[in-house]
Amino acid sequence: MREMLPRPACRKIPSSARVRLKPGTFSRKQEKAEPEHPVDSPMTDDRTTTREGSLDAPTRRPLDWKNPQFYDQATLDVELERVFHICHGCRRCVSLCQAFPTLFDLVDESKTMEVDGVAKSDYAKVVEQCYLCDLCYQTKCPYVPPHPWDVDFPHLMLRAKAAAHQRGETKLGAKILSSTTTVGKLSTIPVVVEAVNALNRNTGARKLLEKTLGVHRDARVPAYTSRTARKRLKALDGSDDAQPTGRTRGKIALFATCYCNYSAPEPVEDLAAVLRHNGIAVKLVEREVCCGMPKLELGDLESVAKYKAQNIPVLAAAIRDGFDISATIPSCVLMFKQELPLMFPDDEQVLLVKHHIFDPFEYLWLHHQAGLLKTDFKQALGKIAYHAPCHQRVQNIGPKTRDVLALIPDTQIQMIERCSGHDGTYGVKAKTYALSRKIAKPVETRVQQIAPAHFVSDCPMAGSHIAHGLGDQPPAQSPISLLRRAYGI
Repeated sequence: MREMLPRPACRKIPSSARVRLKPGTFSRKQEKAEPEHPVDSPMTDDRTTTREGSLDAPTRRPLDWKNPQFYDQATLDVELERVFHICHGCRRCVSLCQAFPTLFDLVDESKTMEVDGVAKSDYAKVVEQCYLCDLCYQTKCPYVPPHPWDVDFPHLMLRAKAAAHQRGETKLGAKILSSTTTVGKLSTIPVVVEAVNALNRNTGARKLLEKTLGVHRDARVPAYTSRTARKRLKALDGSDDAQPTGRTRGKIALFATCYCNYSAPEPVEDLAAVLRHNGIAVKLVEREVCCGMPKLELGDLESVAKYKAQNIPVLAAAIRDGFDISATIPSCVLMFKQELPLMFPDDEQVLLVKHHIFDPFEYLWLHHQAGLLKTDFKQALGKIAYHAPCHQRVQNIGPKTRDVLALIPDTQIQMIERCSGHDGTYGVKAKTYALSRKIAKPVETRVQQIAPAHFVSDCPMAGSHIAHGLGDQPPAQSPISLLRRAYGI
């Protein structure tokens, strides 16, 4: 066990270190919550003058990513040192991901055993271990805004990734792996799809893939299908009668997502069937490209903006036509709910989408609360081990998947709230695969302890990663697919 060190004294941070936001980005109430000296004295040596922790609801500052100073390495290093200093004195997040153990090891192994003993060139070792799960911000850190110390670790890591990307440090393999729409389209061409899947199962081809694109030879990669979700559901037109209730309109346009469209179309089909069974009109969004989350995780914010420019007008048009939006991948929902609004806080269409996109089980639960969700279940499901993905947890909607599944008679849900270790491309890269398996191990152990009839995760990538570590005993399933089974439809 790592010895807990005394809290370090904090030095005054130059005001040039912080990227300040443009006026008018916060409400008057939020402006009052600003610390009196947020830049020049984020912490003081006399801790009695600044409260420990916070009971205030977290607030999130928009990303000032178009400001050239956002990418300036000198000011970025000063801010990294400031936040690392706070993290070193706290260490609450050590169990979340590899970023924090990496930071604390660098500190503990330095000559001073403080952050000032860590070479700034080593800060990148911490940054590369962050995959923007957001759990530290949403579930652990007591110093997030409006606390005067103003810590947003994930978005500081994003800023560091963006600066590195702008300097041309992103490798070609990472660029290709994050181009999910392009890779998916090419890989699902008839005839090509069989060759791609065969190569992904071939030992020699996997070794070559590891050398060229940096995909670990043992990592599970998705199989592709030419019968994509969009092809299977193209006949849906959303013309069924709808019954609005509360925040929902009773009509959904589905964003198929890259992963589900090209590799796991069944959950999208099952979601459409469950929604229609409950009197909710369904159609696909007219067209779509990647939500942008894989590029965000690289710090490629310009590509995120390009995807946004293609997706947002289409989604906003569907909303103006009376539809809500949903998707079967929590990361895609989070991208439209949180990350794009923080990148484009003044874009009315982005904000429109933010307020009308829902997690599937969030939507179903709202209908249940209004007395509109059918409970005519035909089949019990027994014991379920349910893994709640990080990007669903940080949406702050509560455990709605668990709540809906709990409505099924003779069904018991045991919830696992730990990271799967997959996290986009982190769980397949040769450089981080072993670490991803280490992060997944506690989840795998818990699944084995539960000994369930079914193991499910809202994120098919997370579920597959965990099941891979379990030798597919049991295999991963989609909770929406189990719900469809319970309905007998």
